[in-house]
Amino acid sequence: MKMSSPHHIQDALPVAHAAARAAGLPGQRSPLARSLTLTAMSLGYVVVQLDVTIVNVAINIIGNSLGGALADMQWIVNAYTITFAAFILTAGALGDRIGAKRVFILGFAIFVVASLGCALAPNLPVLIAARLSQGIGAAILVPNSLALLNHAYPNEKERHRAVGIWAAGASFSLTAGPLVGGALIALVGWRSIFFINLPLGLAGMWLTWRYATETTRSANRTLDIPGQILAALALGSLAGTLIEGGQRGWRDPLVDGGFAAFVALGVLFVVAELRSKAPMLPLSLFRSSTFRVTSLAGLLVNVGGYGLIFILSLYFQRLNHYSPLATGLAFAPMMAAVLATNLIAARVTAVLSARLTIAAGLAIMAASCIGLLWIQQGSGYASLCAQLIALGGGLGLLVPPLTSTLLGSVTKHRSGIASGVLNAMRQTGSVLGVALFGSLVGGSAGFIPGTHTALGAAAALTLIAMAAVMIGVRRR
Repeated sequence: MKMSSPHHIQDALPVAHAAARAAGLPGQRSPLARSLTLTAMSLGYVVVQLDVTIVNVAINIIGNSLGGALADMQWIVNAYTITFAAFILTAGALGDRIGAKRVFILGFAIFVVASLGCALAPNLPVLIAARLSQGIGAAILVPNSLALLNHAYPNEKERHRAVGIWAAGASFSLTAGPLVGGALIALVGWRSIFFINLPLGLAGMWLTWRYATETTRSANRTLDIPGQILAALALGSLAGTLIEGGQRGWRDPLVDGGFAAFVALGVLFVVAELRSKAPMLPLSLFRSSTFRVTSLAGLLVNVGGYGLIFILSLYFQRLNHYSPLATGLAFAPMMAAVLATNLIAARVTAVLSARLTIAAGLAIMAASCIGLLWIQQGSGYASLCAQLIALGGGLGLLVPPLTSTLLGSVTKHRSGIASGVLNAMRQTGSVLGVALFGSLVGGSAGFIPGTHTALGAAAALTLIAMAAVMIGVRRR
């Protein structure tokens, strides 16, 4: 479940490196300074990924502590991913315009202050508002951390090694999130999962200020403000409608109005992007069938994967009465499978091709969802563990070749924005998965029937993605 930089770094590298060397910037930095810059950038990505998964094991106990219905639990998770998905493309452009270092430090400051707000939240509205702010900080951190790494390591071989360390740290934190969250809750309480971001964030800010060198500013890099506002409103209205639909019923006037607002905002967003001279989402990218298909697959995979993580966390705690620590341990094999298959995905791709590796990962995910269809209250963990491992293994196997295939479908100078689109699509899928699947288990049918419906939907979505990849991705 690795994440990629959302703005065009690759096309700017030769020019940026030449200018930096001429100015005596990264070339004169000591190996220690570059290593500490790498540490700071890795901390930025670590806290972002940690907060993607660490909250899942805490949502039930947060609900018990602050009160609130299932819809409120969905908002705790989705408030973060909505702003993360909506602002990540603009955050990369902002770093290009005024300098990645100062924007990265700003993003860390936002993230730290928002984490403190989450930890001290006296009620759910304050917590949700703080989570929204956390998502903005996360959207700023990811693209600008990679931009600063590229600036610090002009040598290609050293840069690839640094980016590999940066990505590995994030993958580990994503994998460790449920277990770390469960342990912190057991030892200190749920507020500690947000307090942990403070020392990490402060260390990252200081290291960045002290050792990172500023990137070249592009004054002509414009920001697509209308597109940004419309994208955030459209995504928020769709997520809110799906969440409230499970509580109010799908024929409620407010729900109908929410769907209508989403459609209207979506149309306005497309019109704005077509008219913009510098759109945040260049729609011309979707002329490539491979780009369309891999973007769609990224969205559908996260709808199923993150939606199921959310409801399975509730299943373990509410129906089977697991503690947060036990829930974290229950997810550990699945998350370990994600990390393990991430590491072998390149070798498998070399043997099967990217197209078949992606399809294989999707098929494994679909099979695991079908295998979980017989889940009931009180089902033994041993009967679920193999399916969870398969779910994580399929997910970890398909993401690296999915990313490389998408990047291979565009010219090199657009690789940054292309990876940003994939990242935004995947985070959007996470938002929709939590909103939709949470509504299914919280509906009138009941938790277990809703879970069965969600599992069937997840299997169907992954099979649709697999068919699309087999048809739409060219054989190489």
